[in-house]
Amino acid sequence: MAGWRWELASLPLLLIVWQVLAIVVAHRLFPTPLEVTAEIVRVASQGPLLADLAKTLARATSAFVIAMVLGTVLGLLLGRQAILDRLFSAWLVVGLNLPAIVVAIVLYIWLGLTESALVAAVVINKMPLVIVTVREGVRSFSNDYEELSRALRLDFRQQLAKIYWPQLLPFMLAAARTGLSLIWKIVLVFEVLGSDGGVGYRVSVLFQFFDVQGILAYTASFIAVVLAFEYGLLRPLERRALAWRQT
Repeated sequence: MAGWRWELASLPLLLIVWQVLAIVVAHRLFPTPLEVTAEIVRVASQGPLLADLAKTLARATSAFVIAMVLGTVLGLLLGRQAILDRLFSAWLVVGLNLPAIVVAIVLYIWLGLTESALVAAVVINKMPLVIVTVREGVRSFSNDYEELSRALRLDFRQQLAKIYWPQLLPFMLAAARTGLSLIWKIVLVFEVLGSDGGVGYRVSVLFQFFDVQGILAYTASFIAVVLAFEYGLLRPLERRALAWRQT
């Protein structure tokens, strides 16, 4: 319970530090939290803030689902098949270290400034991380549990539900969390490069006018969405999925 109190105090502490720094700097390019909040209200009621957030969220969600599904399937294959793992190990190294900006530029040239190009670029950058995480999860499977499943004559569905899935779940959650944090940032960068809307696109427009207050308003709104996902979806899901470990 005490841990929750510290977490609840974290965000107000950040706002206090921000307010103090804004007072000390006292410059129009360093707005206060209250000024940024007022700008959020204005662009939400009169501007395109909500539409831009919806576009960015849709792109991030699509890329996340596709990358998780494909990455999980490929990670399972590489984890169970040593030959495939060795054959494609260099591909994974390249994928993990390939600059995201290069992938986006090449796909924009090939496919044009389209939604499919943006989502595909995010998936390509995210998927190697999922593959590696799931592969390591498969490698960590205990042989004792497999022998137990054979002794109990469990069918495939029972093995999947009672033997493999509980062992793989922590790695899946790790892949989801790290991958989602990566996707949030990459989507914005790719929107800056080329898109017809979204938080990244709007920030690039505001940058041309040195509108720091507007940039921070969009950034704060985006962070609010990220925090809502973290505390409203990921953490409750993680606690529920791993509750069996505490029993």
